[in-house]
Parts: sequence; structure tokens; C-alpha cells
Amino acid sequence: MKPGEQFLEAALFGANLNPGAGPTSKREPVRFRTIWISDVHLGTTGCQAARLLEFLRATESDTLYLVGDIIDGWQLKRRWYWDQIHNNVVQTVLKKARKGTEVIFVPGNHDEAVRQFIDLDFGGIRIRDELIHTTANGKRMLVLHGDRFDGVIACAKWLAYVGDGLYTVILKFNQWFNGWRARAGLPYWSLSQYLKLKVKNAVNYISSFEDALAAEAQKKGLDGVICGHIHKPEIRDINGITYCNDGDWVESLSALVEEASGELRLVTWQEIMQMSKQQKNAASSKQTRELCELPS
Repeated sequence: MKPGEQFLEAALFGANLNPGAGPTSKREPVRFRTIWISDVHLGTTGCQAARLLEFLRATESDTLYLVGDIIDGWQLKRRWYWDQIHNNVVQTVLKKARKGTEVIFVPGNHDEAVRQFIDLDFGGIRIRDELIHTTANGKRMLVLHGDRFDGVIACAKWLAYVGDGLYTVILKFNQWFNGWRARAGLPYWSLSQYLKLKVKNAVNYISSFEDALAAEAQKKGLDGVICGHIHKPEIRDINGITYCNDGDWVESLSALVEEASGELRLVTWQEIMQMSKQQKNAASSKQTRELCELPS
């Protein structure tokens, strides 16, 4: 096994890369039946690992799907980058698995080294190529990363590597730009996502990708499809098929969630932080009222 593959195995399947890491503070979690996240790209400077860590610590679910490109093996082969916060994300996921969350990892093209472990289980994490998720209201959804429906990945991998390099440069500028916005008191804004949605060829590519995924679900007789890969969060109907993309953690900071009712919806880091704060304030107010009602 290559060194990079050994690292992916250790990071995802249980090796503690920082045994001295201390405990984290507890907060009231925002509860969902299921959460899907993808395209985290740990191992890159563009990864919004700190915000993802906040999201993971603020949420709880019966099942957590990691829908590919969680660790960016492509970038790690070029240049080693692994910040402590990236390790904290991995350890938080492993902790969720130990505490009873069903964690299912569907590898993508950037962490394709993990595909050699398809159908195996490691450290409470199930590795699957694709699978069917049944929602609480009975909808059967195909879950996969989606890269095999990308003509660039399937037919010209070298071109994908070139595009990935350019994308990394844009993300570096995006990181600097948002640092300036934060100092100015402005909210997070993704330049790379803005450019993606404004360039005509990119818009056409996204539309073709979504249509292809919906057609695959329809061919299998399913109600919908859940994927990642293109970094564009979306829920829409395509010829009677529910197409869902959970977004990413370098641009949109989004996830797909299933409520207890079976409803699927997109959430962002900002939304979850606000919900967590509201729940914390509500719990604090309730505790204060109960203390005031105690007999003297």
C-alpha cells in the first residue's frame, strides 16, 4: 500500500493522529434523522474544517453519510498539508460512530484510494460504493458520490487534475478575500461558487450532470438520488425524480438533512449555528424559570 493510502486508511479508520487532544465543550445538538455531507477536501488549505467541526459538534443524527471527497488524496500527493483542525474533524466522526451513529462512507474520486475497501467496515464506519437509503416517509434514494457520471473524470483524468489545480488557486484567493470580509464585519461569500454559476459552460455542465444522475435513479426504479461531487447544493424535481446534491465544505458550507418526518432539505453552517444558539438560549431560559419556581 502506498504511503498516501496508508494515511487515508489510518485517518478514516481509527488511528488517533493526536492522542493529546483534549475534550470539547458540550452543547445542545440539533437533531436530524439523517445527515449527508460531501466534498470536504481535508488536506487542502481551502477546506473549511473549523466550520465543519462546529457543524458536526452542533448536530446529531441516527445516520451520517460521507458522500465522497472527504480527504483530498490528489492534493496530499502533491503537497503535504494536514492542520490540527482537520484531525479534529476525523476524530469527531469516529466518536460519533463509537457512540451509536451509523456512519456510511461512499468514496469519491479525490479519496479513491479508499475504494479498495468497498463493502468492508472499519472502526464502526461502513464503506460502500453506492447504496439505497429509505426515508421515514418511504422514498427510496440512490446515494453515490457521482464522479463516474462526470465525463471529465471518466474520460480525461489528466484534464481533471489541471482543473483541480486552477480551482485550488481560486480557493486560496477566496480564503484571503473572506478573511478580509470577516474583518470588515461582512458574512461569508464564495467567489468560486459565484464564478461557477456565471460561466455558461459550467452551468451547462452542471445541468447535464444533474440530468444524468436523475436518469440513473429512474432506471433503477427509485424515487430520487443523493450525490455530491459538483459542489452545488440543490434539491429539485427532474422528470419526477428528486435530485439532491448536499453541496460541499469549501464553498457553500452545506449539508443535506432528513427530518424525522422524512422531509429532505438543505442546511448551511450559518443556519445550524443559529439553530444551536436558539436551542441553547431556550434551554437556559427554561432552567432559569425552573429555578425561580422552586419554593423558598
